[in-house]
Amino acid sequence: MSEALLSALAEALAGLVTAVEDSDEDVLDPDTAVRWLESTGHTLLSGLTAADRRTLDGLLRAVALRAPEGPRRDGLLRVSGGLGLTFGPTGDPRAAACDAVLEHTRRLAAVVRDAAPAIPVPGCPDWTLADLARHVGTVHRWAEHLVRTRSATRVLAEDVPLDPPAGPAAYADWLVAGAERFAATARDADPGAPVWSPGADPHVRHYPRHVLFETLVHLADAELAVDGKTGPLDPATAADAVDHFLTDAPYIARIAEPLSRLGRDGTVLRLTARDAGAVWTLVLGGGGFTWTRGSGGVEPTAAVEADAGELLLLLHRRYGADDPCFAHTGDRGLLDDWLAATAL
Repeated sequence: MSEALLSALAEALAGLVTAVEDSDEDVLDPDTAVRWLESTGHTLLSGLTAADRRTLDGLLRAVALRAPEGPRRDGLLRVSGGLGLTFGPTGDPRAAACDAVLEHTRRLAAVVRDAAPAIPVPGCPDWTLADLARHVGTVHRWAEHLVRTRSATRVLAEDVPLDPPAGPAAYADWLVAGAERFAATARDADPGAPVWSPGADPHVRHYPRHVLFETLVHLADAELAVDGKTGPLDPATAADAVDHFLTDAPYIARIAEPLSRLGRDGTVLRLTARDAGAVWTLVLGGGGFTWTRGSGGVEPTAAVEADAGELLLLLHRRYGADDPCFAHTGDRGLLDDWLAATAL
């Protein structure tokens, strides 16, 4: 579907949904309105590819951000979720996340196939592009093993059959094969089945998002290493990756322990994604931090604003906080302290 057509569809859907939400019950029967929206959503969205759904999500957010701040903008920003275009923490995100894993892995494989394997990767000190490819392929096979076996305890990657290629020339195809195997297993698995996970959610549903975001960040690593810049980072996917990082951070010892010693209790760090219309408010204290989507009704001690993908790469130290893409306000030292404490 062309971007022009998707853009027109986004404008029409946003107008329809907000018109229904704003209508008086005496003018439009709520049950009738729900049937209209369900029918419209099924007819227009069921045939879209994963890439088109993410594009449409971004366009709907762009429509929202053109509206003045207030209830109408807030309502428009909820349209994507209401239509099921985003794959956030609720519901079953497997299909969209698995499609995205395959899409990003194929992009990574293309970079690996065309570049010298000995190229250093700045985002992963002491790694070459070949090392990065081996790591991502290992993650896919490790996660597939956990989802398939439903292991209740941690399994080390070295204990999983990896079938590594004989040399770097075969890494690209090996990457794609591992991603395809993971996606097939994850799609067929019960998302609510218990399984050990390295984060907050010890269930199968943890892994499609975990593998997607691991792949996304390392794709950016490879593109930065080879081209000096990243390819397109979908705003909704990047914003969901920030959610995932903040949710899992307290369960990662290498993050949780330094944060417990930070000594910044009561301070507030705010992240704002311009392109995704997303805001995260982090309150430090109690030996860690809590976070919410939105402003939380509190004044930040420090704030940083950029696109969602840029914020994701900042949290993962792929961009420095001094990069000109970031706009800062408040106590810059708080952001620096947070980044130092959460470095992996």
